Amino acid sequence: MQSLQHLRLAALNIDGVLLNDTFSPVIHRFVTSRGGSYDGEVERGIFSQVRTVAARAMARAAGLDWTPERVLEVYFQERAAHLAQHPLRMLDGVEELLLRLRGLGLRTVCYGGLDKEHFDRHLGHLAHLFDGPGYISTNSFRPGVHEITTDWFGLDHTEALFVDDVARVGEAALGLGAAFIGHPSTFEHGFQRQQMREAGVRHLVGSLGEIDEGLLRRVDAEASYAACARSAYAA
Repeated sequence: MQSLQHLRLAALNIDGVLLNDTFSPVIHRFVTSRGGSYDGEVERGIFSQVRTVAARAMARAAGLDWTPERVLEVYFQERAAHLAQHPLRMLDGVEELLLRLRGLGLRTVCYGGLDKEHFDRHLGHLAHLFDGPGYISTNSFRPGVHEITTDWFGLDHTEALFVDDVARVGEAALGLGAAFIGHPSTFEHGFQRQQMREAGVRHLVGSLGEIDEGLLRRVDAEASYAACARSAYAA
């Protein structure tokens, strides 16, 4: 398999991309069960934010006068109850995607808002297919597109591809010139697919199998063109 021409890194979000989405249902229930209304702006204020910022947004949406610490404590209790009924699972096609990315010459890393123990528990058996630290917790610098690309891997933004289920990450990637493939949740009350389209995300997939060699080569060609265009503009 011939390597891609421009892209050097694939950064894959853990929850919602490699593992099933267990955050959207719990956040939605946290807000609506307390009488709050849930819409796209609520999601935007919570998703892919550092925990304290997300907690304050959840409290506002739910009409609660709670500290961020109290919100997070209750939220994680409710998430644990949700997971008891709807366990975390690896999505179909994860290993195949990782092998495909590596076969195309890409270094590959996983990232997300939880600690590395979350990655070790659910994806540790595939750790040999990831590069660098394997997993990067982005809780302190969300959404993390710039930091992962430049600080951790020393690359230009245009050399990185991000795959995420949150539009805010797509907006950050597009703003920096990084490639992005959206994998929005199918949660019935969610707004991420709509927000990705509004942000101008060109590539949306419903399964990891759709991120095939053909799509990756198209994204690579677009990244190469974007890099050339930026160089010409800078000159």
